[in-house]
Amino acid sequence: MTMIIRDIEDVKTVDWGNGVSRRFLLASDGVGYSLTDTVVLAGTKSRLEYRNHLEACYCIAGSGEVIELDGTSHPITPGRMYALDQHDAHYLVASPHEDLRLVCVFSPALNGDETHSLDEHVSSAY
Repeated sequence: MTMIIRDIEDVKTVDWGNGVSRRFLLASDGVGYSLTDTVVLAGTKSRLEYRNHLEACYCIAGSGEVIELDGTSHPITPGRMYALDQHDAHYLVASPHEDLRLVCVFSPALNGDETHSLDEHVSSAY
């Protein structure tokens, strides 16, 4: 078996709705999970829910917050991880002053072309 080695300039980049997602590992790689480098554009608010995937995100740059639908807010800054272990519907908000950059793991793996249909009243899901 050959190790998978990829550079950021060579991976699939998808405009997911309020930023870009660089998709390093996909379902076609056969490892069972995806690894992405995701940028959330400054000042954006995205209502999201992953009905078919569990997700963990680790912040490497920028700032923002994850807001539960009941209004509970969790600040996100470099060095903080959050995991959506119950297919949690949530808002992902980037600071108005800077982009938020996250390294994300999805299980099961993404196919690679998934994007969001963003609407403030309905969670976008895939």
